[in-house]
This record gives sequence, C-alpha cells and structure tokens, in this order.
Amino acid sequence: MSDYVLGRRVLSDRRFSRAAAVVPGAPRLNSAAPSPTSIMSLDGTDHARLRRIVAAAFTTGKVAALAPLVQRTAADLLEGMSHCGSPADLVTSFAEPLPVAVLGTLLGVPVEDREIFDSSVEVLFDITASSDLEKSRQRLLLVDYMSTLIDRKRQRDDNDLLTDLIRAHDGDALSKAELVSLGLALLTAGYETTVGQISLAALAILQGGVPREFVKDESRVNELVEELLRANPSTALSFPRVALEDVELGDISIRAGEAVVVSLLHGNRDDRAFTEPEILREDRSAAHLTFGHGIHRCLGAPLARLQVRTALLQLFAFFPALRLTEDEPTARSAVVWKDGLITRGLDSLRVTW
Repeated sequence: MSDYVLGRRVLSDRRFSRAAAVVPGAPRLNSAAPSPTSIMSLDGTDHARLRRIVAAAFTTGKVAALAPLVQRTAADLLEGMSHCGSPADLVTSFAEPLPVAVLGTLLGVPVEDREIFDSSVEVLFDITASSDLEKSRQRLLLVDYMSTLIDRKRQRDDNDLLTDLIRAHDGDALSKAELVSLGLALLTAGYETTVGQISLAALAILQGGVPREFVKDESRVNELVEELLRANPSTALSFPRVALEDVELGDISIRAGEAVVVSLLHGNRDDRAFTEPEILREDRSAAHLTFGHGIHRCLGAPLARLQVRTALLQLFAFFPALRLTEDEPTARSAVVWKDGLITRGLDSLRVTW
C-alpha cells in the first residue's frame, strides 16, 4: 500500500491485525518479524496494557531530561573522531555508538555488555543478510542475554527503564515472556532505526540536498529533521497486518486472511499529500508516516527526533568543512549501503574534514 491516505487507514484500522500476522501459517512478505509476544505483535487490550507500562518513559519531560546525555555523548564521539583523524567512517564512529549509549543508559544495559547488541540487533530486520539458522542463533542469544540481565538487575535497585519493567512484572502487570520481549523490542527497534536515520540524514546534507545553514540554525533544525525523516525514512515498510474481515481499500478488495504492508517511504512521498515531495520544505502540514500511525505508532519517536537533531547540530558545528571522501578505484566507496535488511541504512559513510 503506497497511498498516503489509505496507508494511514490501514495503520489505524483495527480490522487489520498485527497479532494475526504472526501466527503460524499467516501470509508473510519476508522472514523479518518480531516475537508474537512483542508489543509490536499485539492488538487490543494486551497491546494497550504493555504500551501504558512503557509510555511513561517517553513523555516529553522524560525525553527532554535525556538531552544532556545525548549532547554529551555526541560531543565525546566527535572528539574521538577528531583525535583519530581524517578520514573516518561516520557510521561506526558516530551514528552507531550514539544510540547504543543512549538506549543502554535508558534501559540500564551495562557499558561492557553493549557490544552484544551491536552485533545482534539487526536480527529483527534481517531478510537475507544471514541464514535462518544464524537468525535463530542470534535471537536465542539476545533472549538469553536479556533474561540473564533481568536476573542480575533483580539484585539491585537501579533507576532505569528495565528495572521499572521488572517491578511491573513482579506486580503481575507483565508475564516473564512479555518482560523479556519488551526489553528486547525497546532496545533493538530503537537502535537499528535510529542508526539508519542519523546516517541517512547526514548523507542527504553531505550530498548537497540540504543547505548547510539549515543545520546550523537551531530555530529551523526541527523542521529540517521532520523533512529528513519524511523523505528518507530508515523504516521503509510497515510490518504486515492481516485483515480480520473483508475490507474495501479504495478500488481494492482485501479479503479476510489477506495481508497488507504499508510502504511508509512511498506514503511519505505521495504528491497528493505532500506538494513537491522530493523537495525538503519547512511548511509541511501533513504528518509523515515514518513513525507509523495509530495504536502502533512508535513510542520512541520523541527520543529518535532528539538524537537525530542533536547529531546533526553537533556534527556540522564540530566539523564545518565535513565532506564525503573521494571514491578511489582501489578503495572502498565513500557510501556503502546495508544489504539484506528490511530497514534502510548505511554500512559505512566515509568522511573527511
């Protein structure tokens, strides 16, 4: 589904079920799918219950309180890039470690454990990047680690989101399976998509698609970030939804049991909703679909916006002459795209200054 209006309808219409899309035998677009117990796979009261438990961590006030952490982490990473010298890979030096640090602090993942996720979180979005056996192994590794971390944190009284979820479980608000899958969903979904969004936004600016003065003006950068999120979403497709009954979508008849996938990328570029969609403009009124719509709209959207905004402001302030390296016949290209994932992003982005 690539129509903006119809896409919003599918994402918010409860006749299209996420839970029905993860049962055995359901129609599938590819092998990328969250656990059936994940908040991303539930409907109705079960989804609402989990969402209420987590939502308090992503209020405007809570996210604003994380701003100093994001700013400090970004500054430290840029100092490290400068110390190592030019050229550098912006993905591995900046776009990846920033969300790892922020999400790790929010959830309470020890610094020494974060490498585990850096090598395994892509499994949620993996289509062909690895074999089915390897994907199963990575999933089991993550589940085992999260279960172990929960057991360790029970012996402490930390001030983090995972500890709050443990308390919710102890109060019978969450099952053990829900606790583990919720912790993993928050970390994996918030990591890979934000890494992709930071690298895609930086690439658009480095390729000249955005005037540099926009990213230096704090009064305009919020609108710029929204347009970068719209035009270049790291999440191009929604997870499938299965029709619970026959539904008419425009001139298409969807039968009960059939699956629908919304192209968030194409919806964001539908010229019936966005005038001159290929141009980044500051006067858009329609809301983009990058974070979804309806009950499954991304809870972490405010935190993702904060990280992208901070990353761009600090990156181009620290390196005002930042540019892509020149491609060489015997060297790696400056821009290398990730392959085999349902998300969009860069494997490397080589820059100099």
